[in-house]
Amino acid sequence: MEHRDAELVAEEVIEKYEKYLNPGLSRLFRYMGLATVEWEAKGSTVTDVKGDHYLDLLGGYGMFGAGHSHPKIVQAVKEQLDRMSMSTKILLNKPMADLAELLAQVTPGDLQYSFFGNSGAEAVEAALKLAKLATKKQGIISTKGAFHGKTLGALSATGRDVFRQPFLPLLPGFKHVAYGDANAVREAIDDNTAAVIVEPIQGEGGVIVPPHGYLRELREICDAANILLIVDEVQTGMGRTGKLFGVEHEGVVPDIICLAKALGGGIMPIGAIVARPHLWDGMIESPFLHTTTFGGNPLACAAAIASIRVTLEESLPERAHEMGNRFMAAFDAAKEKYSDIIADVRGRGLIIGIEFTDAGYAGFAISELVNNKILAAYTLNNPKVIRVEPPLVITLEETDMAIAVWEKIFAAAAEMKDDI
Repeated sequence: MEHRDAELVAEEVIEKYEKYLNPGLSRLFRYMGLATVEWEAKGSTVTDVKGDHYLDLLGGYGMFGAGHSHPKIVQAVKEQLDRMSMSTKILLNKPMADLAELLAQVTPGDLQYSFFGNSGAEAVEAALKLAKLATKKQGIISTKGAFHGKTLGALSATGRDVFRQPFLPLLPGFKHVAYGDANAVREAIDDNTAAVIVEPIQGEGGVIVPPHGYLRELREICDAANILLIVDEVQTGMGRTGKLFGVEHEGVVPDIICLAKALGGGIMPIGAIVARPHLWDGMIESPFLHTTTFGGNPLACAAAIASIRVTLEESLPERAHEMGNRFMAAFDAAKEKYSDIIADVRGRGLIIGIEFTDAGYAGFAISELVNNKILAAYTLNNPKVIRVEPPLVITLEETDMAIAVWEKIFAAAAEMKDDI
């Protein structure tokens, strides 16, 4: 596209955001230097309408595990589209049955029965409802700083007031305790507690990695109290942490696992829960108790099947571990060198958080990343933390290029620290 035409397209899109979507969004894009239009993407590279290439270090908040437009996943969806795109919901749906079987095979332990929705929030909603149905209890223990989605039930489990406050009162029966503190969970349990819901790593909370053994201790606490353990793997699942699922780092089998984001291969939206069979009695008795029109549609299921196969065949969890270690080594060295600027570096695999000592440094870093044609973002619950969460297919060369840019940014921030 000609440069002049590309500029016109970008301006038209911004105007439509202002007029028909949200003026606040358009102002934010302009402020961050991102007032351009994404046009096409492959692997870890996004190309805008002007032809400029961006290295994607955000990965769609974890959605693009297999990268942008992975050819095997695209082909699977195209083939399904030529056959049938949406389910009648009356006849049997083969892609959904095949995906459910595959998830039972690859998820930990005896997880067996699946329900499919369209997003992570829908997966959490289904998990909360199933927990209440199976236990005949209403109480849910979540954690401070947690992010489980913004629909009403998921928001009740989410642990940040800025998202919750405008919509109070939310669902009753939710308690929030300190993340990483198993004793706090133990003390919060009462006779009405149905389940504990937890993330293996708090992504939006600032990429918070709990103490080793935390998930295992939660499993023991839940077993002792005869309550359920729901693990939200919407962001950590599908290889992100260096294992196919984050719980595998501690050998924990949850009662219900929530999946979404990378499950759709970056091609189709899909969310899922997979649960232990004994929890499904109420759903077996009343199969239409919790349903969705679009959930489990053939296109999304075809994408998810291909996504799982690509993740395993291309050893993406192992790649996340390798490239993640490379990033972490560089960031740890920078933290040692610039301790007055970098407060902490934490993560596992390719979900890494860089916490600055001041939000001003984080803002400067985001701006400089954009200037260097790198896409990144804050974590939603902590504006001092910038996440590094690229597609798991990121190459060694792309990783080293990104590290070199980060090192320049740290040095520049150190020079201007008196101005922050």
